[in-house]
Amino acid sequence: MPASARASPTKAYVDAGAQVASAGARAFADLVLSVQAPPAEEIAGLKQGATLVGVLHPQADEARAAALQARGIRAFPLEKLPRTTRAQAMDVLSSQAGMAGYKAVLIAAQLAPRFFPMLTTAAGTIRPSKVLIVGAGVAGLQAIATARRLGAQVEGFDVRPETREQIESLGGKFLDLGVSAAGEGGYARQLTDEERAEQQRRLTDHLKGIDVVVCTAAVPGRPAPKIISAAMAKGMKPGSVIVDLAAETGGNCELTRPGESYELDGVTIAGPLDLTSMGAVHASEMYARNVYNFVALFVKDGALSFDWGDELLAKTVWPAAPAEAPAAA
Repeated sequence: MPASARASPTKAYVDAGAQVASAGARAFADLVLSVQAPPAEEIAGLKQGATLVGVLHPQADEARAAALQARGIRAFPLEKLPRTTRAQAMDVLSSQAGMAGYKAVLIAAQLAPRFFPMLTTAAGTIRPSKVLIVGAGVAGLQAIATARRLGAQVEGFDVRPETREQIESLGGKFLDLGVSAAGEGGYARQLTDEERAEQQRRLTDHLKGIDVVVCTAAVPGRPAPKIISAAMAKGMKPGSVIVDLAAETGGNCELTRPGESYELDGVTIAGPLDLTSMGAVHASEMYARNVYNFVALFVKDGALSFDWGDELLAKTVWPAAPAEAPAAA
């Protein structure tokens, strides 16, 4: 986005050929695209029976869900999009997670009181920082790649054993804690109490030698799994840093305070929120392309036409698509 567009946000839309309309224009729109879910009072102003596309989480807010149903809104929460090869070009979670993983490591490097790379100086050789990335999804893999580019010695940990190859392909070392929790759809399942205890026992010892931890583990639709206990965080050496990317869903660290960065016993714990907004230019470009590719599934010749036989539409729509629906509606 050019500087002129940053000074006047609407200019970017005008330059792209769009018309800037008042908020009341939503009452006449058949299709509304959003980044985050609009509040219930804004949904009440949408056209009856309109189509809404975005990261909506309708079931996370009763008032929002009720407002959508009251207006007969056909909602497409893009976080529900099936994670298939065909859907990759529409996967907003992946595109935004990549930016978040990148920014999380930059925050960690800024907070850390040490260099990331190995340096040879007149005062001697400085060893590289030891960085552990918890979770090897899109955000975690981007965090590994970024930490490696900064010259750190990087390890990646994930309870899904199939991520070992991905971590190692980026130059990281796979941290094997003897716990496997491969689940469905490429996500991890919840650990049993015994598995969690064994994981924490091994991780507690390992963290004593780590300089920086970046947490990225998440389970869709559920609070973030607690992986780093308060005792584990306090047991890290002074000057260590924990950046918890999962802060928005509760955090992977028990001591994370969403939206805050503070120091406890010499360990800095950061729980940044909305990291994608820190890279708004490219995050917006990726999100726009994802949404465009999804909308192209049902916008035909200027009209809305829904094929409920298309898995991507049928499994993303909320409420659920009719069991027996015509090809177009």
